[in-house]
Amino acid sequence: MRLDKFLKVSRLIKRRTVANEACDSEHVSVNNRPAKASYDVKVGDVIEITFGQRTTKIKVLDVREFTAKADAASMYEVIS
Repeated sequence: MRLDKFLKVSRLIKRRTVANEACDSEHVSVNNRPAKASYDVKVGDVIEITFGQRTTKIKVLDVREFTAKADAASMYEVIS
């Protein structure tokens, strides 16, 4: 699954276009490397999202095309 779509489906970022722009402006890195929106997310990847002073680091636990809002948090684990 594409990185921008994963960020939207997991509800880490509200809209896919916003996720795409965050990737283009290098606010998102995967496994300590800047990642493009087209990066193929795999289970075990560590994604770091930076917005302003706030940084969120998560580990991908599951990749699903669709998920309910209540189940979205089970797709990842917050590291810091």
